[in-house]
Amino acid sequence: MIPNTFLKKLFKTSVLKRTLFFLISDSVIFSLALYLSFYLRFEGLIPNAYLGQFYVYLPLFVGIKILVFYLFQIYRFTWSYVGLYELVKIFKTQTLGSLIISTFILFLAYNGSFKGFPRSIFLIDYALSLLMSGGLRISKRVYSQSRRYSGVEKKNTLIIGAGNSGEQIVRDMQRAKESPYLPVAFIDDDPAKNKVSIHGVEVVGRRRDIPRISKKLDVELAVIAMPSASSSDIRDIVSYLHKAGIDEIYIIPGTREIMSRNISLLDIKKVDLEDLLGREPVEIEYAQVETNLKGKRILVTGAGGSIGSELVRQVSLFDPQMLILLDIDETALFNISREIKEQHPCLSTHPALGDILDREKMDSVFSNFAPQVVFHAAAYKHVPMIEDFPEEAVRVNIAGTKILGELSYKNRVEKFILISTDKVVNPSSVMGASKRVAEMVITNLNHKETTQFIAVRFGNVLGSRGSVIPLFQEQIRHGGPVTITHPEMKRYFMTIPEAVLLVLQAGAMGKGGEVFVLDMGEPVKIYDVACELIRLSGLEPEKDIPIVFTGVRPGEKLFEELLTPEEGVESTAHPNIFKARINEAFSQDFLFGNVEDLKNFAKLQDTPAIIRTLHKLIPTYKPNRPDNMIQTLDHRLQTLD
Repeated sequence: MIPNTFLKKLFKTSVLKRTLFFLISDSVIFSLALYLSFYLRFEGLIPNAYLGQFYVYLPLFVGIKILVFYLFQIYRFTWSYVGLYELVKIFKTQTLGSLIISTFILFLAYNGSFKGFPRSIFLIDYALSLLMSGGLRISKRVYSQSRRYSGVEKKNTLIIGAGNSGEQIVRDMQRAKESPYLPVAFIDDDPAKNKVSIHGVEVVGRRRDIPRISKKLDVELAVIAMPSASSSDIRDIVSYLHKAGIDEIYIIPGTREIMSRNISLLDIKKVDLEDLLGREPVEIEYAQVETNLKGKRILVTGAGGSIGSELVRQVSLFDPQMLILLDIDETALFNISREIKEQHPCLSTHPALGDILDREKMDSVFSNFAPQVVFHAAAYKHVPMIEDFPEEAVRVNIAGTKILGELSYKNRVEKFILISTDKVVNPSSVMGASKRVAEMVITNLNHKETTQFIAVRFGNVLGSRGSVIPLFQEQIRHGGPVTITHPEMKRYFMTIPEAVLLVLQAGAMGKGGEVFVLDMGEPVKIYDVACELIRLSGLEPEKDIPIVFTGVRPGEKLFEELLTPEEGVESTAHPNIFKARINEAFSQDFLFGNVEDLKNFAKLQDTPAIIRTLHKLIPTYKPNRPDNMIQTLDHRLQTLD
């Protein structure tokens, strides 16, 4: 262990050495500057009269400058890190010192002491002193940067964005000796920045010039330094980079992630699909969400899943009194529980392993923990799988939701928020139809006054477990082919954190009985998503990785709507959240009676009866099933219509 006293002495010694070095160096610099001022003023032939008095002028010039530098703490600078701030301070201090000297000497000249002193000496001395004192202090940094390429293989790097973020990234690249990046040029669409040089790196054109510039400068990788750029801008820039043959593309975090801090090389990450499809920042009313969650006991069902685990992460940031994590998957439950306990050791976190269909177990969870807010994310969601096992959709998505809703009402839960899907609209799948019935169940339960029941619909989320994105990535890793059902298949996409933020906002806004619809932006072709993923892997679609169309699967639609034509929407206080206008045309007895029928048919695994009952509850449900059963169903449904 090194004693503190030794460290203090060592520190004081190093500071003293540095201060003495600069004091001596500045004395030499200021002396030389004054002599050179006379030398230049008189073109190399200094009159004897001035030369004789030079040693009278010298201590005055040097002494005043050294004193001003010392008073303004110029000698505390660490010259390895001298930057713009330090140089500006030297400029101000040098200017003040020269003004004091010139005022003093002109006053003495007026009284006859320094009569005839050449006034141009002030300006020449000022310029030379500023140049040499500033040059000395930045010399070590220049020397370090001139050697920064030794021993490390550097890649010619194009920086997209010449704003504050781009400047910080380039500065960090040049400062770090082991940095693998060699910035060779900036790209920026602002014409005012064209030809501007930042840390010796020039702005050479706009995004459309990327292919030409990249070829000219032999660019090997690019860094997109535009934290406020939208996903459409990112996609456009990436397309230009791909045209230029640049597959190694990095990006810095979005505005919300880097707010109130500087950017460093550690922030750089590879461009991924979320950057291309989900870049637009989502804003929420934090105070309103905090009021809904802070100090509350929160239950999240399906807590180990993609949406449920993100709900848990984000809810934990709002200082709840308790988090109850419910899931039937013990491994997923263990992982999210451990993560939250590590990140929030003071938060009361309780994992609950169990099945939402076990009413007695669920009753004990509600009785033991008395949750005040319930986020219900547990569900079966895979469309083709549920087409083969419709009884499971009835059991989990409908009956499970009903059990949790009734227990929430019984235990006087304040709010119950159901995570729903865009597949409930004009459903063609059992999964979509089952989630629509789940919406009906909870909005019907809202007729009770103790609990506010709310549903939130949104489309596909990027990277959710079992979704198309991980499947594509796995296929690309194995060399293809990438399989797509149809070239015109489109889906809405949103990142999981964005979707969950809006769920929290909708839950805070809801008063009970609402079905909220999230603004999912523009739908994206699945084919385009596959192509982007292939390119992000450094490969070319159809050339390196084949794409195969396999045909639309049972229950799938080419395009998912968020609303039926009959529903329509009402705007809310949040620009990304809308409220569906839903008018139920049947009573609670009719609804719950059919739910009981569905449960009985599920026990019998009577698929035709399940689909027939779903159609009775949802007239717009049009099963998309290629098996022999469809003809019989069509006949029965037409009879019902």
